[in-house]
Amino acid sequence: MDYPIKALQQLRPILVGFRKQAGFSQAAIASRLGITQQSYAKIEANPAATSVERLFTILRLLGTEIVLTQSAQPNAVDLSSVIASSNEPLPSVASSKMAPKVKKTSRPAPPKIVPPSAKKESW
Repeated sequence: MDYPIKALQQLRPILVGFRKQAGFSQAAIASRLGITQQSYAKIEANPAATSVERLFTILRLLGTEIVLTQSAQPNAVDLSSVIASSNEPLPSVASSKMAPKVKKTSRPAPPKIVPPSAKKESW
């Protein structure tokens, strides 16, 4: 069965489902990855925060694969829905063009480091 993923939030339940379907505990997957069960639990809780390489390794352990298909013509994709489904808000093009220009202030120069003098002082 295919499970289309259109948002990163969908990865968590899919990973949990595949793990349980394969009959693995979190500890079993973690030991195969060479990490602790707690570390694997963090990956499963937020798979978007882990590396793509680690996700591919986990998916291979679970006997799954990633298949990319084109669901619509590239010109027909509404990018605003793609941006809205991501975790990080991106500024729109219109707002960035109309935003007031902020004058950059220069930082004060760092203090000069003066080398010690050859003169000896008595304390």
